Amino acid sequence: MTDLQIKTAVVTGQHPFDVPSFTRLFRVLPNVDAFIQTLDDFAADDGKVRDWYDVVLFYNFHQVAPGEGGGEPPLDPAVKATLERLGQTEQGVVVLHHGLLAFRNWPFWSDLVGIPNRGFGYYHDQEINITVADAEHPITRGVRDWTMVDETYTLDEPIDDVHILLTTDHPQSMHALAWTHAFGKARVFCCELGHDAQAFDHPRFRTVLGRGIAWAAKQL
Repeated sequence: MTDLQIKTAVVTGQHPFDVPSFTRLFRVLPNVDAFIQTLDDFAADDGKVRDWYDVVLFYNFHQVAPGEGGGEPPLDPAVKATLERLGQTEQGVVVLHHGLLAFRNWPFWSDLVGIPNRGFGYYHDQEINITVADAEHPITRGVRDWTMVDETYTLDEPIDDVHILLTTDHPQSMHALAWTHAFGKARVFCCELGHDAQAFDHPRFRTVLGRGIAWAAKQL
């Protein structure tokens, strides 16, 4: 990893989270310069800096796909156009926890995260045994297996051409917990972990997330 600051847009919205703990998480990640903002603010780009970020990290939970009503307004065309630029440049992408569940019926987002069918269940406060599936990848090199409390999802497994880094045998969780793949020109790091301070404060979660951001930025 270099000493360069990784300019990271942290995109939120449509899901509550522990703001102090989440903010502290990004303050302690090495070389990560995080700018927490809503999806609407990211799309509006009032400072004309959207392309300045090295990485865009998604921690949002928007559910209405473009063109669908479902009793709610459809996704704003400007927001849709902004998201559809992902992968057209080498700007890295990280999708964290409930970001995997956003835009459930939008094929574009399913392709971005590498899971075609994203129907899900969830279980709070589960003790999860986490296994490092690839001890040689830059994100997980030297990281030992660990146990922590977090929320689990019963999502389908990601597609075969992703590179799986973390797994679990928890009976109320998907097997894969973290993976990488390419999306157009972009590196994408996906991580199912990260519901609240029980995860945010764990040193190995912090290590994996920090390295995942650096890897997506092509700085690792």
